[in-house]
Amino acid sequence: MIRKGRPASPPEPQPESRSVDRAGHDADGPHEGDSFDPFESFDAHDRAAGRRSSTAFASASASASSRGAGVTSAANTASATGDQEPEAPAEPTYTRSRRAPGDPPPAGKDRDANSKRPARSLKGRALGYLSRREYSRAELARKLTPFAEESDSLEQLLDVLETEGWLSDSRFAESLIHRRASRMGASRIVNELKQHAVGQTLVEEASAQLRETELVRAQAVWRKKFGQVPETPAERARQARFLAARGFSGATIGKILKGIAEDWAEGGE
Repeated sequence: MIRKGRPASPPEPQPESRSVDRAGHDADGPHEGDSFDPFESFDAHDRAAGRRSSTAFASASASASSRGAGVTSAANTASATGDQEPEAPAEPTYTRSRRAPGDPPPAGKDRDANSKRPARSLKGRALGYLSRREYSRAELARKLTPFAEESDSLEQLLDVLETEGWLSDSRFAESLIHRRASRMGASRIVNELKQHAVGQTLVEEASAQLRETELVRAQAVWRKKFGQVPETPAERARQARFLAARGFSGATIGKILKGIAEDWAEGGE
């Protein structure tokens, strides 16, 4: 309420509200201390305020980017052309190659060593043969003949080997009988002994020994191969031919086939 006779006091002026940006400038317009020209460029205004212009910042960024691209391009070019820093040389590796069968021996020390190796004597070669198995005198002579020279006396060497006990026809005959008796007949083994030129006395002794056990040995061979009595004449003939090829005599073959057939017939009754 206003009383009469007293003039009303004018309202106090209120300060105008302004919006200020982060830099301290009036966002609504120019104010004292900031001569802002609306037609002035941003770069000129930034230079006047002591700040880096946006154009210079963009130019510096572009220059840095171009320098980085240039370094990357140079690195790629060096990698593509091979112009790069040389690496340390790798340590040498040594591999041992294996010579395939049939290839010539390598030249050098091995060939020289082989050429300097002394030739094997005829007696050393004979002892090498005899260390593996028994040989007859005639068989060993055939093995050594290609290696004998004019100065070597083969017969004298064989006599020395027999005297020293390295060579023996008797041991050879026993070895041959032992290896063949379980599969061969007397005639087959005796013929092989004759081919090796063993003495006649040894042949007769071996024949007598084999005849005594021939029937038993022939029965064992027949059972292992056939195992049943032939039912037809053709089957009987086939079994007989097999036993004859093994060196068993005809009398022994007849006894085997006839005796076994009779034993089977008696067992069936």
